[in-house]
Amino acid sequence: MNKIKWILALLLTQQAARAQRNHFADVLDIHYTVKDTNRIAASFFSDNGAWHAYALPAHATGTGFTGPLLMDMKGEWLSKGIAQLHLYADGKELPLQQDTAVTHYYPGLLQLGYQAGPVKVSMQLIFTSNREATIQTMVRNTGRQPLQLRLQWQGNTLLKRAQYVKDGDALRIAIAGTRHVFGLRWWSEGPWDIRTTADGYTAERHISLPAGAEVEDLQTQGFWPEGNIAAASKPVFVNELQQNEQRWNAYLKRLFSHMPFSEKDRFRSRLAVKSMITLLTNWRSASGHILHDGVFPSASYQGFYGIWSWDSWKQAVGLAYFAPELAEQNILTMFDYQTTSGMVPDCIYADSTENNFRDTKPPLAAWAVWEVFAATHDTAFLRKMYPALERYHAWWYAERDHDRNGLCEFGSTDGTRIAAAWESGMDNAVRFDKAKMLQNAPGAWSLDQESVDLNVYLSKEKTILAQMASVLGNPAAAAAWRQQGTALNQLINTAFYDSASGYYYDRHLNGELIRVKGPEAWVALWAGIAPASRIKKMTQYMLDTTVFNTLVPLPVLDASEKAFDPQRGYWRGPVWIDQFYFGVKGLQLYKQQQAAKTLVNKLWQHAAGMKDDQPLHENYHPHTGKGLNAENFSWTAAHILMLLAGKF
Repeated sequence: MNKIKWILALLLTQQAARAQRNHFADVLDIHYTVKDTNRIAASFFSDNGAWHAYALPAHATGTGFTGPLLMDMKGEWLSKGIAQLHLYADGKELPLQQDTAVTHYYPGLLQLGYQAGPVKVSMQLIFTSNREATIQTMVRNTGRQPLQLRLQWQGNTLLKRAQYVKDGDALRIAIAGTRHVFGLRWWSEGPWDIRTTADGYTAERHISLPAGAEVEDLQTQGFWPEGNIAAASKPVFVNELQQNEQRWNAYLKRLFSHMPFSEKDRFRSRLAVKSMITLLTNWRSASGHILHDGVFPSASYQGFYGIWSWDSWKQAVGLAYFAPELAEQNILTMFDYQTTSGMVPDCIYADSTENNFRDTKPPLAAWAVWEVFAATHDTAFLRKMYPALERYHAWWYAERDHDRNGLCEFGSTDGTRIAAAWESGMDNAVRFDKAKMLQNAPGAWSLDQESVDLNVYLSKEKTILAQMASVLGNPAAAAAWRQQGTALNQLINTAFYDSASGYYYDRHLNGELIRVKGPEAWVALWAGIAPASRIKKMTQYMLDTTVFNTLVPLPVLDASEKAFDPQRGYWRGPVWIDQFYFGVKGLQLYKQQQAAKTLVNKLWQHAAGMKDDQPLHENYHPHTGKGLNAENFSWTAAHILMLLAGKF
């Protein structure tokens, strides 16, 4: 048996080694035409943690890449296409037609092709740093006669506050009222004639093309949200492209080394790669007051241009499959703002005056750190994070246990109920409809109800902190954590479980249960703390088509509830993939394999974006499968990777 496992592991390793990015063309459709500078609900490409992005031109329009989109406190399209190519022969413009056969989005690479008679044009765009993209354009004469061409780049901006400054063979576009600077630099041999107008520019030169010859045109485009442009040197594109390909193939190799399938499984492999590029497109490098690299929830939604704590914990687990160093950074960027009392803020921004300390988010940080450590075996990272996690864990009991009974409540620092609901992560969940605020201490408030999921997460943290303490050579601390976990599990299984209905519920501080069925119950399965005798009834609810087994299963509210409203309800009816994952992983842990597979197969079959080139969404309509709210959502991508890695 051990020999069979070894052979299977070897085969998977060999399959992973064969994974190449050119096998994964167009897993996500990023064709787009900019019509409104502020409309960013689209799919696009960014890499290396850059703060700008591009798309492919839609409907064969344009002669260059779409964009860029600039990302800071909000997203704005700087241009419909900041560098559009025009070729002239004998004073007449050649009618370049897009060659769709060579126009593709590969992981880490955009390609465009055009043709006009004997002239063929190919363009490639890669990100060569966390601030710059490099575009190589090859113009080839396939005819039998030499050609004298005038090559011209044209571009204009959609932002009226853009200001142009010419500097040799470079052009800077400053955005008035901000520190933002976008720059273009041409590296090809000139002389270049660069001219600017109030809202645009042209840059042109003459080229000679003998029959069968080709010429390279090279430019870099950079966005510096801080305004401090770095000194640049001429890139050697063949070298840059090779490094880019090696980096992305390494991502793919590592990703597939964790997956129980090969790239020959077209559905699962393309979904895995789409999830990977979703996370990497949402990756932002350190900038302003964001001190480490992190991941936006979605760069396709204006409200998510920051970094959120429990998003980061989930994203880190997904990132660990292919970019564990980035996963570490993604965790550290939130802990940079941990308070002296131990609290980690809800979210942070490049402008720290916008940071939200009114609440935190559910305690999944230790889980994230442990999963990343499992991928890296980076004991130094674990040693760095352990005391910070201890302080964060202790903070909950110091400031979110109103009656000091060992069971915590969600709350806020400013006494507002809305911030307390945000702290749960389930902003408008029905279970909080009648909750009121209670003050614990100055700057510390709780809802007047204890939540089952919060306390299960804290139990899971105790288990993980015990494991960390053991790795770090502190057996006494490990034993203490295990003892605390055992005591808390007894409290959870007594206080929150209703034997009559066979389900876990939140409860008021007086002990009265809040009988609304939601996913907060099945996290007890995910954490493995529910007695095995309770799994049968829990499974029945999850498979009941009138409760949770909808077309896309496991919505975040019992489908028979009057308040069930998937289309408008946010946390009152849609399917969220993180909660879905906790549910089916819990079923798997309790050996309900068939039930788990049934639910996962329904997700794959009916949720939008799983089987095609459309984006992954923030959540899904349980009755139609329609993707809802933000597109290209990071924690959806992360949890899809967890599901795929979990042999579902």
